[in-house]
Amino acid sequence: MRTKTPSTDDHHEPTYDHENDRYVLYYDEDGTATLTTTIVHGLAAITDVDVSQGEFSLYDSVDPDALERIFGSKADGASRTGGHVAFTALEYQVYVYASGEIHVYPSENTRPDPAGVEPTRR
Repeated sequence: MRTKTPSTDDHHEPTYDHENDRYVLYYDEDGTATLTTTIVHGLAAITDVDVSQGEFSLYDSVDPDALERIFGSKADGASRTGGHVAFTALEYQVYVYASGEIHVYPSENTRPDPAGVEPTRR
């Protein structure tokens, strides 16, 4: 019997961590999506922004090419094992860790509704 494993791209969907008041998503360097694609799609899911309509560009917040280079493999092919980068995008604080974990913290204007996990704009 084969057990179906989830696609690495399924981790684009952020989950809300109530205890720490943040959204969490994961980047898989062995998956098909780039780090910046993972971030953009995660932010789009959190903020309900349609990235295909040009409503948001990661370039407004950080240089995506630089972000890919910072967390890309080292010159010898080894993976990065430490460090993080933080920036603000769409009023959210975004922390990207070398481990592949991405934390997105809402601002006072973008706090999730206590009754659910949908963000509310004030």
